Amino acid sequence: MPSLTDTFTLSNDVEIPKIGFGTWQIPDGPDAYDSVAAALKAGYRHIDTARAYGNEASVARAIRDSGIPRDEIFVTTKLPAEIKDHDEALASFETTMSALEMDYVDLYLIHAPWPWTDMGSDHRTGNQAVWKALEGIHASGRARSIGISNFTVDDIESLMETATVTPHVNQIRWYVGYTQDETTAYCQQKGILVEGYSPLATGAILDSADLAGIAAKYGKSVAQLCIRYLLEKDVLPLPKTTSAKRAAENADVDFEISADDLAALDALTDPTA
Repeated sequence: MPSLTDTFTLSNDVEIPKIGFGTWQIPDGPDAYDSVAAALKAGYRHIDTARAYGNEASVARAIRDSGIPRDEIFVTTKLPAEIKDHDEALASFETTMSALEMDYVDLYLIHAPWPWTDMGSDHRTGNQAVWKALEGIHASGRARSIGISNFTVDDIESLMETATVTPHVNQIRWYVGYTQDETTAYCQQKGILVEGYSPLATGAILDSADLAGIAAKYGKSVAQLCIRYLLEKDVLPLPKTTSAKRAAENADVDFEISADDLAALDALTDPTA
């Protein structure tokens, strides 16, 4: 499917497949292994994991066992949000690389600007220190690109006070009705690719009558419409599923949403609010 082979080009000229397969909340072991194996079989070539997910080893094993050359698969993982120290960041990366048993990752992200247990707290200095560690990892070639996740405009601007590399990606929560317009516009202006996790609002959006009506016009499911919406906005979707059938459906999004329907989608409110 073209949507799985099309790419965005990051600011450092690294190409990243336009749809990623997310593995958040997929447990380590057979669930993670089988889900990633099915996604690769369906044609996905962009797999997103994180040390915090606890499934890096199973994800990597599925990638190895697929028989697909490593350089044909784009692998993203993330530094735990709790780590805000340069040397601890380097040590965590080594732990991740041991779990993955890979020579490099394609994208390495700071998982959040604050620990999950203290969301919104100020860790500007820590993020600057951690970013220096990521810049060193990037310079070494062990991460082809580096970025951030869950960062607002203020978080990015404080990071850039000491950064020498502008983040290549900002991965944020993004779906119909919750589009983080300020952060998205800022990132796109700065050449930072926006990736959207939870493009289906963790399932909350799938029962929307408004979306069902629009999706029916295109002969598509609500999920397919939601994923296409991100692509229409130049945001990279990261749908997640443990169903091989749905993984394939989620990538079957080679259609265009009309301007009127895009405007209708833009006007919808957050279904989880």
